[in-house]
Amino acid sequence: MTADGATRVSVLGGGPGGLYFAALWKSRHPRDDVRLFEQNPADATWGFGVVFSDRALEFLREDDPETVDLIAPCMEAWADITIVHRGEAIAIDGVGFSAIGRLELLQLLQQRARDAGVALEFGKTIGSLGELGASDLIVAADGVNSLARRTFGREFGASQSYLDNKFVWYGTAKRFDTLTQTFIENELGTFNAHHYRYAPAMSTFIVECDPATWARAGLDRATDEASRAICERVFAATLLGHPLISNRSIWRNFPWVRNDRWTHGNVVLVGDALRTAHYSIGSGTRLAIEDALALTKALEAEPGDLPAALGRYEATRRPIVEKLVAASRMSAAWYERFPEHMRLAPLDLAMSYIQRSGRVDGERLRAMAPQFMALYDRGRGSV
Repeated sequence: MTADGATRVSVLGGGPGGLYFAALWKSRHPRDDVRLFEQNPADATWGFGVVFSDRALEFLREDDPETVDLIAPCMEAWADITIVHRGEAIAIDGVGFSAIGRLELLQLLQQRARDAGVALEFGKTIGSLGELGASDLIVAADGVNSLARRTFGREFGASQSYLDNKFVWYGTAKRFDTLTQTFIENELGTFNAHHYRYAPAMSTFIVECDPATWARAGLDRATDEASRAICERVFAATLLGHPLISNRSIWRNFPWVRNDRWTHGNVVLVGDALRTAHYSIGSGTRLAIEDALALTKALEAEPGDLPAALGRYEATRRPIVEKLVAASRMSAAWYERFPEHMRLAPLDLAMSYIQRSGRVDGERLRAMAPQFMALYDRGRGSV
C-alpha cells in the first residue's frame, strides 16, 4: 500500500478486460493507485468488430448500466442470423446480437479510465513482473500470450492446445444486414465465412477452412496479398465487388488456453490470459468484461483480505465460465467438421448450426425462432 493506505493495483493489458477493470475499480475506489500497462499504442488494435449477444448486454446492464449506456449508442444491432448454403439464404429469427468496432470500444473504455484517474501507459512493454514495482494486486489481462501466465505457468496449471482448422480475420466495407454464416464449396475445397457489420459501412469478415483446403488453395504459401485475393474470389458472390481489408490478418489456428488455478499470490488472470472461448459463439470480449466485473465484486466483498477475495472470484465465476467454455468447445467441434455438415440441405444445415453448442433444444428453439421453425417444418425432409 501507499503511505496513505491506498492500494496499488497494476493492470497488464489494455484490451477490453484490462481497461474495464481499471476504469471500474478506480471509479469506485478513487484513492487507490491504479496503473495500466499496454505494449501497443493507444490507437492500435488487432481485428475489426466484436459482438455481444442481447443476453450478454442484459446481464451487464444489471450490474453496470453506465457501461451499456456508454457503448450501446455506438453499436449495430440485428435480430436474426442468416445461413447461406448452396446459394440459399435461411434466416433464423430471435437471435439478437449487437456489434461495435474493437477500436471504438477500446477508445470509449480508455476515456472512461482516464476520466476515473487511471494512469494509462501505452507503448510500454513489460519484460518481467518485477518491472511493475510494488503492487498489492496484479491483474493479468494480457491475452493469449500472457506474461503473467508464462511466468507462473506451473503455479497456474496452464495449458495450451490448438484446433486444426485455419482462420483469418479481415474487414470489408460491404454492409451485411445480419450476422451471416456463408458456406462455399468449389474446386479448391470448402470454406466458411463469419461476417457481420459493426459500423454503418464496415463489417468483420472471418474466413475459415479445413487444413486440406488451406493447402490445396495455396494459402499455406501465399503472401498476404495473394491470400486476400483468393478469399475475395471464393466469396465474390458475397462481397459483391467489395475488397477485403487486412489488419495484421494472418492465417492462424485457434488456441485453447486453460488454467487449473486462476490466481497465484497477488496475481489474478482475466480474459484470454485465463481461458479462451471460440469466436463462433462471440463471447471472448463478453467473458473478459464479466471477469473484470466479477473480480471487482469479489474484492469489494472481502475488503482487506486479498486471498479470500481472489478465492471468492474463482469460486463464484468458475462455474459460469466453464459452462460457456463447454458450449464454445462444442461449437468449435462443429466447425472443425463443417465440410461434413455441408452435405446437408440448407434447412438441415441451419438446424444443425443453431443447435451446435448444445444450448438450444427443440422446445427453446420453437419459442425463440417461430418463423424459422415454421419454415423448417414445411421443408422437413427436403434435399
